[in-house]
Parts: sequence; C-alpha cells; structure tokens
Amino acid sequence: MTTPASASAVRVLLTGFEPFGGDGHNPSIVAARDAVALLAERVVAAEAVELPCAFADAGPALTAALERTRPEAVLAVGLAGGTAAVRVERVAVNIQDARIPDNAGAQPVDRPVRADGPAALFATLPAKRAVAAIRAVGVPAELSLSAGAFVCNHVMYVLLDAPGTAGSAGFVHVPWDEEHRPTPDTPALPAADLARAVAEAALAALAGGVDLHVPGGTLH
Repeated sequence: MTTPASASAVRVLLTGFEPFGGDGHNPSIVAARDAVALLAERVVAAEAVELPCAFADAGPALTAALERTRPEAVLAVGLAGGTAAVRVERVAVNIQDARIPDNAGAQPVDRPVRADGPAALFATLPAKRAVAAIRAVGVPAELSLSAGAFVCNHVMYVLLDAPGTAGSAGFVHVPWDEEHRPTPDTPALPAADLARAVAEAALAALAGGVDLHVPGGTLH
C-alpha cells in the first residue's frame, strides 16, 4: 500500500512497516504517510510505501519501490517500542538474529543479510544534522548506533546496499504514538510529533551534505 505523491516526480521515498508481533497498529507507516503531507506543504514531492514485516519480503518490496520511484533521498521508518525519543540510526549490521518470528513465521538466527556483504554499512544521510533538525521542532531525538537485528535492521542494510541508490538514505525508529500504545505506561509521543520528526529527517536526507561535527556517541 502506498501514499502517492502529486504529479511531480517523487523526490523522497518514505517507508514504514505493517503491524507485527500481534499488534494491530504500527506507528511507523502512519508517521511516514503523515509526513508526506507535511513535505507537500514544503513543496517536496514524497511517497510513503508500507513494507511487510518479513525478512524474505521486505527487501524485494523496498527494491521495487526504489526502482519505481527513483527518489533523490530515502528514509525508512520503523517502530522501537519502549523508547521515548525518535532514534536516528547510523549503522546497519550484516546479521539477522530475530528474538521473535516475523509476520511470515521466519526466525533467522545468526544469519547474514547478504552472505558476501560487508559487516556493517553506515547511513548516508547526515544523521547528526537530522537529530538536530528534529529537536529544533520540539521532538525528542537521539543518535543510535544499533538498529537491532530484526526486520528494521534488515531493511536498513538492504537500503544502504542497494545498487544505484541516489542521494542520501537512512533509517529512523519512532516510539509508540500516544493513542495506540499497548499500555498506559508505555513511552509514547503524539502522532503529530512522529510525523514532524520523519519529515525533518527526510528533509535532512534530501539536503545531504556534510554532517555536524559534534559529539553524538554514548558511553554504553
């Protein structure tokens, strides 16, 4: 399922995921779709594509969307339940180590995303600049050095490994939105904040350029 851009060529491709793990909602695809409208207000043509939460199917779906739209920038979005801030990912690792089965029932353990691929790939969007842009609109954001080892990391790796990916590309994890969080105690942000964060990160990806030279690492 896609949220199409206007008649203009797609400049930014956004992706999110279908619900997984028994949940009936996934804020990542909602944030991506809502960000399309926010980008349109900035005269930036974007499209949101929902990816299956399945190792075998997510990569081909992403590749098909890339080939069809040929965007200038790509931002994939996933859910990091239990987090309280938007996380801009810097690194995708060449490993699949699923704590739970994906939506197709697959649960790979210690298997590479690509057998002959590099151990890790770095996001090409200016990640620190994206964090700063998200914070500037009042949404909590942080830099992250791990996209996990589930389908989110898989998609990020496939995206960065895709031949001919134009412009800059990256991945952000969003928390639950307040309306759909599984329990009242689950950390969450307003859905509007998630959309704003995705739009700002997408604009940072589109702008590209040199990243901010500021500390962004953690001690553990």
